[in-house]
Amino acid sequence: MGLDQYLYAKQYTSDSTYFNKAGVFTMLKETLGEDARHLVKDMPSISVEMKVGQWLKSNQIHQYFVDNCQNGEDDCRMSYVSREKITELLDLCKQVLADHSKADELLPTASGFFFGSTDYNEWYFSDLEDTVSILENALSVGDDWEFYYQSSW
Repeated sequence: MGLDQYLYAKQYTSDSTYFNKAGVFTMLKETLGEDARHLVKDMPSISVEMKVGQWLKSNQIHQYFVDNCQNGEDDCRMSYVSREKITELLDLCKQVLADHSKADELLPTASGFFFGSTDYNEWYFSDLEDTVSILENALSVGDDWEFYYQSSW
């Protein structure tokens, strides 16, 4: 039990030329074959979602998303995260890793129900290293993907 956090990449695709640029819809329709009947009725579309990041009790990362993507409302709902916010968080993590004294100023910890430690210790900085890897990988999925953050505790 504790603060569980997830970053998802989602992509909408449909049978239209505009949304099917990469041929994802066509490929899925062909792969599903007869089972794709429901995809081609009324509004032929698919949303593809994949988990691109996961944290456990990384309360400083959680607080960033709450403050910057959830209008300060910490309610476990899935929230849109722009590429700009992902890039900003990536930059903040790198700044703090380069100068640990900036941690409290740039990415402060947050307390909460089973949120983990609020100390600026090896675990805090290890979480930032993991976050750099997660965010760099997430940004590499392509420009036609959107990102969403969700937490639970």
